[in-house]
This record gives sequence, C-alpha cells and structure tokens, in this order.
Amino acid sequence: MSETLTVWGLSTSWLELVSFLLSVITVALTIRQIHWGWLFSIVSSGLYATVFFDAKLYGDMGLQVIFILVSMWGWLQWWRGIDGEASLHVARLALSQKLISVFFWLLSFVALVWFLKTCTDSDVPYADGFLTAGSLLGQFLLSRKKLENWIVWIVVDILYVGLYLYKNLQLTALLYAVFVVMAVMGLRSWSKACQK
Repeated sequence: MSETLTVWGLSTSWLELVSFLLSVITVALTIRQIHWGWLFSIVSSGLYATVFFDAKLYGDMGLQVIFILVSMWGWLQWWRGIDGEASLHVARLALSQKLISVFFWLLSFVALVWFLKTCTDSDVPYADGFLTAGSLLGQFLLSRKKLENWIVWIVVDILYVGLYLYKNLQLTALLYAVFVVMAVMGLRSWSKACQK
C-alpha cells in the first residue's frame, strides 16, 4: 500500500488515499451529528498513524493513537450521553472552560515540543507539537459536543495545510484544506443546533 500513485495531479500512496476518503466521511457524519462518524474516525486514524510514521511526524502519529482512544470514548458519549440516560446536545463553553482549554493547549504544546526535540528525530517539533496539542483539544471538545471544537479545528487545519505541504504529503494537505471548509460548515450547523 506504500507504492506511489497520482490522484488529482498529487503524488500519494494507497494508504494515504484510503485514509483521506475515510477522514472526509468522518467529518461529514460529525457535522450531521451522526455517531457512526466515530467508527470511521477510528479506522482512518489507525491508517493515518502509519502514514505519519513514514513521514516522521511522530506527534501526529501519536495523536492518531490518541484519536482512536478518544473516538471510542466520544462514540459512547454521543450514543449514551454523560450519565448513560440522555444524549449529548451541542453547547458552548463557559468562560472558565475556554481559559482552561487555552491553558491545556499551551501546556500540551510545551510538553510535546520537549518530547519531540528530546526523543525523536522530528525536523518540525514546534509545528508538530503545536498542532498536535490543538488537535487533542479539538478532539476532546468534539467528543463533548462543544461548539468551540470547530473553531479549534479551523485554526489547526489551516496550519496543517502548510505543514503537510512542507512534508510533501500533498493529498493530506488537500484533505486539511477540505477540512477547513467542512469545519466552517460544522460551526454554522452546530451554531444553529446550539440556539435551539
């Protein structure tokens, strides 16, 4: 699955292509608040872990493993709700939760940069660490159906486009450009759901 092929004029592999398609399905289902999106997230994250390992994006590789675990938890949250009796509804973060979220992002960034610089041969530890930390936050907020998850994803996805172009993951860069558009759509859709 690692052989090179060309799709839409972009150099890629079968593994990256399948991961791409499953990821688009994941986000499309998530925008519609369909819990089956979590299953697609688990599979696409597993495949992308291999893609990122090959590209020496170790933070992103580890992130995919965490995405698998958070996706299992998120699936349960969406399906059964917090107390097992009521399903989750889209909600906004309180101011204190926003401040905690920013603090978590910064603290995770510092820890990840230290790890990537100390324990790996990553050539982009700052970008990888910052975006991995933001993705962790986005995934957590998504699993709790917090509206602000889409804002985090918009910021992270825009920056990921540049990182993946730099790492010559052209199809994945295109995927994250599509994710920016889908995240804007998700923000609009969930904003309406939050006002009901």
